[in-house]
Amino acid sequence: QVRLVESGGGSVQAGGSLRLSCAVSGYTGSRKCMGWFRQAPGKERESVAVIYTGGGSTYYADSVKGRFTISQDNAKTTLWLQMNNLEPEDTGMYYCAAAGRSGTYCSTLNHGWVDLWGQGTQVTVSS
Repeated sequence: QVRLVESGGGSVQAGGSLRLSCAVSGYTGSRKCMGWFRQAPGKERESVAVIYTGGGSTYYADSVKGRFTISQDNAKTTLWLQMNNLEPEDTGMYYCAAAGRSGTYCSTLNHGWVDLWGQGTQVTVSS
């Protein structure tokens, strides 16, 4: 059974950095998209960064481009999200996600296409 377990969340001041990790266990070969989503209170869960596990192409929400970097290790057992120059608007619960059913496109992945979620890790950025 595939499991995603996030870690690395916390509280930082604006301008600070955090690095989130997602430990992947089990077979994920059929899930071509791995990514990070976030959800703020009262808001819809949104895609932050997605990576195509087959070739390494990455996709970012406009709000985080230039500040966040998604990456994975060669064994594809760990997914990271390096978050720099954090802003209060980045506050929310961050979820690791995997997707790969027919018709899924990593470049436009939204929460409706995600097959598997982690339990989430909280990120709080204060001004």
